[in-house]
Amino acid sequence: MKKNEKYNKNNELNPNFITGFADGEACFSILIQNRPDLKIGWHVQASFQIALNSKDKALLELICTHFGVGSITKKGKDQNQYRVTSIKDLRIIINHFEKYPLITQKFSDYILFKQVVDMVNRQEHFTEEGLRKIIAIKASINNGITEKLKAAFPNISPVPRPKVVDQRIKDPSWLAGFTSAEGCFLVNILKSKTHQIGEVVQLRFVISQHTRDKQLLYSLVDYLGCGKYSPRLNRDFGEMIVTRFSDIESKIIPFFDKYPILGVKLLDYTDFKRVVKLMKNKVHLTGEGLEQIKQIKSGMNRDRSSD
Repeated sequence: MKKNEKYNKNNELNPNFITGFADGEACFSILIQNRPDLKIGWHVQASFQIALNSKDKALLELICTHFGVGSITKKGKDQNQYRVTSIKDLRIIINHFEKYPLITQKFSDYILFKQVVDMVNRQEHFTEEGLRKIIAIKASINNGITEKLKAAFPNISPVPRPKVVDQRIKDPSWLAGFTSAEGCFLVNILKSKTHQIGEVVQLRFVISQHTRDKQLLYSLVDYLGCGKYSPRLNRDFGEMIVTRFSDIESKIIPFFDKYPILGVKLLDYTDFKRVVKLMKNKVHLTGEGLEQIKQIKSGMNRDRSSD
């Protein structure tokens, strides 16, 4: 797996990194399909999955190798998906998250998902009572149940979602994984009447989350010792933002140099660091230097070439 060696020399992932990445990108899914050939008439399948842009297939391969179960398949034009569906193999996934717990609201999905896996393992999904319990659980996971299921099983009440109480960051590798999934390294060029060259460079390290996870973003501010939580007006999400250059240079860069970003986002982080170095040397205060930074910015994030 030579392609993966740029991520980790030993082709191994820290398990806390995997949990952090899963907190950002994983999905615990319960699929319930009509199956007239089955006595109960319905088929239940639990699935753990992570879907990423095809450019990050190497990272999916590392995750698959770490767990030793599941498979990676093409999903649409530009995505690959790592998926585990076997009840036996899902025990390996569950054992991981029991030892290295999730801390976003996804932890609630995981707890409910684990209940369904246990019920399927006991074959309770083959009974009317068990099936209805599973549907009630599914109603509280992700996007809930379909209109078809609602029509087939009226009067189903979603089970209460478990509360996520402790959202403290306990391991730096978790944050490296979560940032690899959810973080964004931005270089902004703004018009400025107070700068001689008419423009100013602003750096931003941002992690966005639904407002239900705002406590986690406050925890990130405390853990990194910099930045602030900023809610988006009339939106259902907020951001943890670091903009002060001294904080980016002395706290954000040293942290992610020690606990690396993995995947394609590593390229954005590397470019971000190049801009930090240029700004430290005051290069951004010259026209030539500003053009150099603009050139770097033009290939970052969504503008990065697919090559």
